[in-house]
Amino acid sequence: MKPMKMKDAILKSPLLLGAVVAMASLVTMAHAAAPGIKEPAFSLTAQAAYITQPDGQSVYSWGYGCTTEPAAGNFAPAAITTGVCNTMQIPGPTLIVTEGVQVTVTLTNNLPNPAGNTSILFPGFNVTTTGGVAGLLTQEAAPGSSVTYTFTPASPGTRAYYSGTQGDLQVEMGLYGAVIVLPASPVTSANCIGDLQGSNDTARSNWGEGNYRLSTSAYDDAHTCYDREYLFQFSEMDPNIHTQAEAQVQAKNGCVAGAASCSLNVPTEPYHPAYFMINGRSMPDDMDPNYSPQYPHQPYNGNPHMHPGEMVLLRIIGQGRWQHPFHEHANHVRILARDGNLILSPSGQGLAGPALFTTTTTPGMAMDGIFYYTGRGLNWDMYGHNPNSKDTTAGNLPCTPDANGYNTGDPTAINYYEWCQDHDKPLEVASFGDVASGGPATLPDPNILTNGAWYGGSAYLGPNATMRATGCAPSVGPLSGQTNAPGCASTGVTPPSGTIANSPGGEAGYAFMWHSHNEREITTNNIFPGGMMMMMLVDSREYQIDESN
Repeated sequence: MKPMKMKDAILKSPLLLGAVVAMASLVTMAHAAAPGIKEPAFSLTAQAAYITQPDGQSVYSWGYGCTTEPAAGNFAPAAITTGVCNTMQIPGPTLIVTEGVQVTVTLTNNLPNPAGNTSILFPGFNVTTTGGVAGLLTQEAAPGSSVTYTFTPASPGTRAYYSGTQGDLQVEMGLYGAVIVLPASPVTSANCIGDLQGSNDTARSNWGEGNYRLSTSAYDDAHTCYDREYLFQFSEMDPNIHTQAEAQVQAKNGCVAGAASCSLNVPTEPYHPAYFMINGRSMPDDMDPNYSPQYPHQPYNGNPHMHPGEMVLLRIIGQGRWQHPFHEHANHVRILARDGNLILSPSGQGLAGPALFTTTTTPGMAMDGIFYYTGRGLNWDMYGHNPNSKDTTAGNLPCTPDANGYNTGDPTAINYYEWCQDHDKPLEVASFGDVASGGPATLPDPNILTNGAWYGGSAYLGPNATMRATGCAPSVGPLSGQTNAPGCASTGVTPPSGTIANSPGGEAGYAFMWHSHNEREITTNNIFPGGMMMMMLVDSREYQIDESN
């Protein structure tokens, strides 16, 4: 067992649910994207290693990895320059391929001899094989040997891959991963159908933010354009199965592969998972950066960020054996496709997928969906405007509604995509929640100790919002601090923006908890908080979301 990390001690504390938001300020906030390797020929291996959990446990597992480190240019998205692919990882390497381009995957079996043969299934693809030995579902690689799978993706989308050999054990041990098929002719931003039509590209460029998408559209359809994307693979783990597999492997060390006495007999029922993971990690580890050195065999994180009005593509896969009802707070997810199949209207002229309150992940099934957040219906101005508010970088920040009621005329404005019906509406007029003075909500008194460090700060969006709410503009730029301009009052009606880790002059967004709706699955070994949980942050435009980490 490895020594406990600081986060492990926090995880074992009896925290209230509301305090989970503060976890976002106790760990270094990183961003997720959909990292992987992008090449038409992949050389993978199946090996054993140990993965870590937030309770300090180090769990013996099996996983796919790269036989050799891919060239730097083969990692995607290109803006992430820190990519690595070890010889074992969970989930396995995300394989990023292109519609209509032939793909070859060569798998070498480097599992311990008692584990026997292994393989990969690629559901949804017409696969041919070379080498290997015949198995029940596909050609398999015997210990120390290889097998090659070849297929040509006929359509874009997100799909799973996983072991086709003794799946109840090998998938449980960690032999699974994702395939992302990019469209051969992605829709250009100018041809996208929807409210945005590429204007978010202009907004991102204006603020100097990088582009971390793999494509401009998820499919060869103008309704599937998006601004950023995240891949989430949900799985669970029963440590008792892993412990028994490790013990039997050690007991049979040095045995001859294929011999009758050189095989495992690990019972996989009854099944009692204690760890529930997103991309191979449990909360709060899943909010650490991609490719963090402390997780050499769990390279992918799960920590989405977005700006108001951005179309965010969620690529979701149910791995493992259980169904996981995952809830994305702040909005429903509009499903575009399942297992790479677009859900079209009867006329074929539009998409007809459901808007899901929870994206229930059936084992082995993948789905693509669009999530967005605009703040519509809050009933207060989330940017902190009042009739006298100004900002040194954007003038009076007007809100001119388009046909749909949003401020989309100027993509360079801080309040681009603001819901104009709430413009200038106060959260509260008087300090400390005097709703009778004209506001829809009561804020806690920041001077009350019980709110303490768990209270995130301003209910307005952006580092300058607290100043805007009082009618004063900061005397410096939006990311340089909260220095008052001459003649401005030193205090406002809300606490300063920011959290413990993020100063008022830096990131000041809205945090929404995304989590499984199965209560046990938001624990780590029955300790809350943990498991299938993450924080989604909505940031104002001037905050640059850097997914290169």
